[in-house]
Amino acid sequence: MLANPVLKDDQEHLPSLLATDAQELAYQLQQHQAKIFPPLSRKTMRLFSPAEAASYIGIGEGYLRQIAKDGHGPDPLANGRRQYDADDMNRIRQALDERNGMPKYVPIRRGAEKLQVVSVMNFKGGSGKTTTSAHLAQFLALRGYRVLAIDLDPQASLSALFGHQPELDVGEGETIYGAIRYENPVPISEVVRSTYTPNLHIIPGNLELMEFEHETPKAMTGGTAESMFFARIGEALTDIESLYDIVVIDCPPQLGFLTMSALCAATSVLITVHPQMLDVMSMSQFLTMTSELMSVVERAGGRTSYDWMRYLVTRFEPNDGPQSQMTGFMRAIFGNRMLQNSMLKSTAISDAGVTKQTLYEVDRSQFTRGTYDRALESMNLVNGEIEAHIRSTWGRR
Repeated sequence: MLANPVLKDDQEHLPSLLATDAQELAYQLQQHQAKIFPPLSRKTMRLFSPAEAASYIGIGEGYLRQIAKDGHGPDPLANGRRQYDADDMNRIRQALDERNGMPKYVPIRRGAEKLQVVSVMNFKGGSGKTTTSAHLAQFLALRGYRVLAIDLDPQASLSALFGHQPELDVGEGETIYGAIRYENPVPISEVVRSTYTPNLHIIPGNLELMEFEHETPKAMTGGTAESMFFARIGEALTDIESLYDIVVIDCPPQLGFLTMSALCAATSVLITVHPQMLDVMSMSQFLTMTSELMSVVERAGGRTSYDWMRYLVTRFEPNDGPQSQMTGFMRAIFGNRMLQNSMLKSTAISDAGVTKQTLYEVDRSQFTRGTYDRALESMNLVNGEIEAHIRSTWGRR
């Protein structure tokens, strides 16, 4: 047995040092959170201009003005212009469908259209995975779909972005771990929370998600699991699938049991990649490992076939020669498995993240107009392309 080491005066005890730093960091983050969002405040979505609202609804701005004058929109402001919130847009969609006598503008699933589960993944940090998940989920909600976001990352950045601080607001058993754990699981409906974005719900995350990684080997060797680890997220979702059209899962940056369960629950997979040589080399290893592990899961009965799988280039700088070359290199290899649009690197995205907001929440006036517009256009093109894949799976135009 090793004896406890005796520290010299100039040595530091790592466990104590980490514990102290963690405590201080948690305190300062709480102070920062209270400064940005006082304890009694609630995050809200901003209002949208007529042009933005018309785009999300899918009609022309002139037609939107006509609908608003007919009493289906918000009251005009003092300057005669109208601003729209997400609920206004939902009411207008309903009014349009009632006027047309057919479902067209309310985009929810109909008939045999199945729930779409999009798992966003990469096991290298900094690939834009959480940024992609957050903006995709919010964009789809603004488009009128019923969306559930699942934070599967123990670091819980997606939860914090949507107003649920993991250290303060998410208790024991209140993540999806509560619904998929091997002993005394709770109904998944008990861990779903609403958000300040209409049509968007979330299952938050925190460090307890790591328990699934620790408990799964014990359950497998002990034979106590009623179902295999890779089936548990999918089985949990069946209880609430009628309530949603699309589920967006922000996977952890590692290839563990949680990620494999998310992959087996998914109907489609989105892999984010930063177009730098080291990141692409890392992704090569990631793809090899994923292929090997999912082949094992497939032999055990897991689902490994998807409606679509795409690579998304993130944090892309068009004027960076090496990045453009690397993007072209990947397009030559992956062909149509690459999304045509890329997510641009932008100070608008990073600056919005400082205050835990997305591009769809921050006010345009906070940024240089061109910077914000380019970032938002890039985000909308990416999300619109993903929406098109989802609609194509449903057999829609």
